[in-house]
Amino acid sequence: MPAPRILAVLVALAAIVALPFALRPKEDQLAKADDTLVIVTPHNEAIRFEFARAFARHYRAATGRSVRIDWRTPGGTSEIARYLASEYLAAFRLHWERDLHRTWGAEIEMGFQNARIAPDDSPADDTPDVAARRAFLASDAGCGIDLFFGGGSYDFSIQAEAGRLVASGVLDGKREWFGDAAIPQTLGGEPYWDPKGRWIGTCLSAFGICYNRDALQRLGIERPPAAWADLGTPAYFGQVAVADPTKSGSIAKAFELLIQQQMQEAWQAHAGLGPEERERRAVREGWAAGIRLIQRIAANARYFTDAASKIPIDVALGDAAAGMSIDFYGRTQSEAVRVADGSSRMEYLTPVGGSSVGVDPIGLLRGAPSPGVARAFMEFVMSIDGQKLWNFRPGTPGGPERFALRRLPIRKELYDPSYREFVSDPEVRPYEEAAKFDYRAAWTAPLFRTVSFAVRVMCLDPHDELRSAWSALVEAGMPAEALAEFERIEGIEYDAAATTIRELLRSGDKLAEVRLARALGDGFRARYRRAERLAKESAR
Repeated sequence: MPAPRILAVLVALAAIVALPFALRPKEDQLAKADDTLVIVTPHNEAIRFEFARAFARHYRAATGRSVRIDWRTPGGTSEIARYLASEYLAAFRLHWERDLHRTWGAEIEMGFQNARIAPDDSPADDTPDVAARRAFLASDAGCGIDLFFGGGSYDFSIQAEAGRLVASGVLDGKREWFGDAAIPQTLGGEPYWDPKGRWIGTCLSAFGICYNRDALQRLGIERPPAAWADLGTPAYFGQVAVADPTKSGSIAKAFELLIQQQMQEAWQAHAGLGPEERERRAVREGWAAGIRLIQRIAANARYFTDAASKIPIDVALGDAAAGMSIDFYGRTQSEAVRVADGSSRMEYLTPVGGSSVGVDPIGLLRGAPSPGVARAFMEFVMSIDGQKLWNFRPGTPGGPERFALRRLPIRKELYDPSYREFVSDPEVRPYEEAAKFDYRAAWTAPLFRTVSFAVRVMCLDPHDELRSAWSALVEAGMPAEALAEFERIEGIEYDAAATTIRELLRSGDKLAEVRLARALGDGFRARYRRAERLAKESAR
């Protein structure tokens, strides 16, 4: 290549590399902020932008100082939980060895974040694990992050019990915000804030179904789905979008609520029994019915994605006919594809009696570098001005600047008729919806991780065999013997789930967990193959 041409290519490459720097603002205002707040969150960019912008303005007016928010986004709530556990392990080990001059060991590592250890008033009698727990709860060992913002109440309860979340002072300082008139402590069985003030719900969310009208018409499905059970019918084979509950805490919650609904239906069916026997049957029969419904939905699944936010996008595009979705993801995507006449090819619904209304909390992390700024942010998020950001339309008084967040504020005052003209979803009444579902935490909350494990071994690991068996069953007209083989849930029945599996998952023994998952997965894989063979034989 002639020298002039080489020179021209080099100049062009240099221009391409330099262009982003040339277009970068000359002054980085965030870098010059007086204060910095570090927040770890699963929230999307729109939420981060609107709250950062609004809080910076509020903070300047209240203090005369500028503030920078350093957002940390390692992934969903499951990834955040692993990240926090790892960071606190490193921080406490440094405190234990450097500040306390004590020797690290396996008992220390297993004990300091163990919520089941409750130190008494006699530290002299402490075993090593109890001593580690006592030292951690008395320490300011931190991970360099101030706040955990967004997720579910279960995720935050786990962080609080481990000792990684601490009381922020907001609950005691703003008592008028907390009560039946504004933010109830519980509703429909779901907790809305921690009585010790370690976390507080900021907005409301439910779970439901998003569906594509055009795709349903193409498949010949005349009525849109209205209940979880609809997604398990043969008409949706290969057309359901589902997220992996081992990666998405929100979808894990949706699966838990699906099972809870089946338990409540069984509870109603056994109304004539005594309380103890009625509950015993309800939880076991409901568990089995829920697990089998999940099995059918998974058999219809087009895929299992790591990101719950992907589902409504794919449904809107027609890549799937329906999917399990968080309410605000579904509503946001429905709005995004709405046309001029007001119609949308994608809709979202919360199945009646199929979901509780939970919260996305915020909490102060132990050892927060800027606890004062963190509390100011929490108070802003919980204030009327902060709450308006969740569901007000962009450009309305007090609303967001660019993005309609399509979330539901937790404070009841925001559902006053005087605000209806400003909000994105004036027809949604979450406090009324919450009254339609009585979440009984004792039935399923202790099995939250177990549900995800069961879905993994029954649906994710043997998904090819599951789909193949289901296809054969559908084609053969659901022969009884083959269907019975398909629906065998040996190894993950309620009693096994509530004892063996739950205790193993709580033990932290990853090797034993892998062994059990492989054994159970192999068992389901073999049963699916037998079910497929029986279905094909019956069709001959």
